[in-house]
Amino acid sequence: MPLYRELVRLHREEGLSFARARSFNLDEYLGLEPNDPRSFRAWMQAHFFAEVDFAPQNVHIPNGAGEVQLALQGYAEALKRAGGIDLQLLGVGRNGHIGFNEPGSTRDSRVRVVQLASQTRAAAAAAFGGLAHVPERAITLGVGEILEARAIRVLAFGQEKAEIVRRMLEGAVGPDCPASFLRGHADVRILLDARAAGLLRR
Repeated sequence: MPLYRELVRLHREEGLSFARARSFNLDEYLGLEPNDPRSFRAWMQAHFFAEVDFAPQNVHIPNGAGEVQLALQGYAEALKRAGGIDLQLLGVGRNGHIGFNEPGSTRDSRVRVVQLASQTRAAAAAAFGGLAHVPERAITLGVGEILEARAIRVLAFGQEKAEIVRRMLEGAVGPDCPASFLRGHADVRILLDARAAGLLRR
């Protein structure tokens, strides 16, 4: 939220324009209509796209409510037509997921439907009014598409991210912690606060 608020401020006060930008969201819950307030599309629209000069046709978010195979194919083709991702902004889940690439995801995974881990669903429970209402599946860009981005920036803040940050940066690279694959990227920066960095050895 602070990042999006700063981008909105830069737009309003310093003339930063998004008129020629294109956005590809990482993921979307399966089964939610685009206008469902719990969807990522609705969240992004309310907190960012509606507050700046993004052209609606340049906003790309997986359709979690349509025919799944068409949604996957259409999203992959739109990303290819755009020439891939210039700047990929990521968070990291407490179990090491990036996007919704849960543990077990491979380096070469592509856009697909995934089963959400119990820990991931529990983290979203408050937004859905309880765990029983959190979707069990989602559409996500794969690790492969993320690693093809020209630049990657990862944000991780707070003590609750300290252990996964340690695993991401100092643990074994592999599917058990999909975020660890980022260490092989040519232009990646990990932005941490002191609490999230608290378990790092160096």
